[in-house]
Amino acid sequence: MDNSQNGASTEPVIASATLAEQVYDHLRQGILANDYPPGTSLREETLASRFKVSRVPVREALRRLAADGLVTLTPRQGATVSSLSPKQFLDAYRVREALETLAIRLAMPNLTSEDLAELDALNTQMQQHAAAEDTEAFFASNTAFHQLLIGKADNDDLKTIYDSLIDKMRRYRWPSIDLRGGLVKSVGEHEAIVKAIKAGHADEATRLMAAHIHVPQRILEEEGAFELRTR
Repeated sequence: MDNSQNGASTEPVIASATLAEQVYDHLRQGILANDYPPGTSLREETLASRFKVSRVPVREALRRLAADGLVTLTPRQGATVSSLSPKQFLDAYRVREALETLAIRLAMPNLTSEDLAELDALNTQMQQHAAAEDTEAFFASNTAFHQLLIGKADNDDLKTIYDSLIDKMRRYRWPSIDLRGGLVKSVGEHEAIVKAIKAGHADEATRLMAAHIHVPQRILEEEGAFELRTR
């Protein structure tokens, strides 16, 4: 894909109110969907023309995206979509492990029978998507599985940090698959986590979640450099 603003497919319609917010939302969604791949130049004047707004709301939106870690602002060069180095990717996995192991401990007392049934259903969906080699659908169910536990932790600070981290990581799904050893292996790990949760074994559930997230870390730590790609 050409690394330019032309990567986004549809022309957005921006209303008159909260222009910066709407520009921010459109750009954020485009970045997370890889319509704007890492390294894409985001020129204020080009975006302003595309969104049919002045450069002020575009500038505000880019600053917010920079605060989210999705955009890099360079003096006299402008904005580019941020990319992660292998080290940054490894660092992100380490932080994710800490957040999700804390989340599972906080969530377990709050999980209802309906929540447990939903975790089972999501893992069944992942199994079906893995068998069909439908990566996009697999990751949608996988995200819902982890987000259910994050939400049930009932900790706003944890969720805010987690969501920001995942936004940066989820553009790199394909190396995550390679590092993890495939989709089927991930399904088995999720199944073991749910089994421990149902049994009320918080220590075991936490250990299994840590091991689940640590798999890609171990390979990165052992192999060092690893090619990061978004497709």
